[in-house]
Amino acid sequence: MFNLFLFLCLYLPFGIALNPTSGVDLASLRVLILGVFLFWLFAVWRKKEVAFKNNLETWLVVMFLFLNLLSIFATINMAWAARKLLYLFSIFPLYFVVSGLVKNRAQLFKTLAFLVLGGALAAAIGLVQFFSQFLFGLAVVQKISARVAMFFLGRNFGMEVLSNPSWFVNIGGKTYLRAVSFFPDPHMFAFFLGMIFPIALGLGLFKDKKWLGAAGLVFAADLLTFSRGGYIGLIAGVLFFGYICFQRADKKATLVSGAFAAILTLALLLPGPVASRFDSSFNPDEGSNAGRLSMWETAERIILTKPFLGVGIGNFSLAVDPNVNYRNSIYAHNTYLDVAVETGVPNALIWAGILLTAFLGLWKKTRKDLAYLGLTAAVMVFAVHSLADTALYWPPDLALVLIILALNNLPEKDEEVV
Repeated sequence: MFNLFLFLCLYLPFGIALNPTSGVDLASLRVLILGVFLFWLFAVWRKKEVAFKNNLETWLVVMFLFLNLLSIFATINMAWAARKLLYLFSIFPLYFVVSGLVKNRAQLFKTLAFLVLGGALAAAIGLVQFFSQFLFGLAVVQKISARVAMFFLGRNFGMEVLSNPSWFVNIGGKTYLRAVSFFPDPHMFAFFLGMIFPIALGLGLFKDKKWLGAAGLVFAADLLTFSRGGYIGLIAGVLFFGYICFQRADKKATLVSGAFAAILTLALLLPGPVASRFDSSFNPDEGSNAGRLSMWETAERIILTKPFLGVGIGNFSLAVDPNVNYRNSIYAHNTYLDVAVETGVPNALIWAGILLTAFLGLWKKTRKDLAYLGLTAAVMVFAVHSLADTALYWPPDLALVLIILALNNLPEKDEEVV
């Protein structure tokens, strides 16, 4: 059972899309998660074990799901709400599986290792994709990437992604294909890499130095997503990681994390594509910035009119434009606003509470075991990046977040030798 879960961890960034009917794209990761969940439930039933953790974080997760379900009473389009609910209820069981399945420090390290291995492979693909445009030309790499995208994203969603120019960035009059790997856009890829990086760094510093190479790959690919939200999340995570290492007087860890902080600082400040992209974050008239600000204002206005249940899960785009189809690019570009506008302010507070509870719990564990530092910093990266984007509706990102949150449920006292 645990080996199947490890495969799932490795598979996260590579989930292919299934097309059961012509109009439906189904992420195979969702099917795998439900399969693992059912196997786990059966095993728990046979052993007559307690299936769920009775703690604040778990109850907040249950309340979050309940309020998402309750929001259907305020929904504009019931079919759209049902699709989003089916999505959430096919991914969130992973939280309960991990909470019950990972029981000791040895299993914790194996879980982290498989997560990092998958993330490093995805990062390597993203780096090859980015640098290939300078060898074979932008048009050739774009064409190949588009064909591959249809396999991993599905025919319908793939066509929607290809019609959106987010794969490209114009810097100093030059157009670059951003690192996206098998993800729909660089922002979702940056969410995933941003969380994997501190986990890889933690493994490299506190378990086996060979993982530092994986951390370097992930770090480089994250920079080349050119995701400004990803940059602010990465800054927060690196600074937090380095601060804790310095506070604990771990010279090696402080030196290595400081080196990554220095590289990040130079990349963001010295003239070059990364610095130019980062600088544009502070220009309110820049196209995507102006669009974000507009969406934030729209979301806030709707929240003031429907603060308790929102407009219904999956229905924000309809509240903005009643004529859009289901697959559209309208969202609030802020996870907390997205949750509040669709399912109510109380639910947004609960989601924030889940992240805060996990962060504080993992941070507490670092006092006795720095192996948890990577996970703590990963929550920081996700929480900060969520101020500028939403990753709840991309299966690999949500699955990774849930695994990280669930690992906070690992007992503090574990004397098992790794």
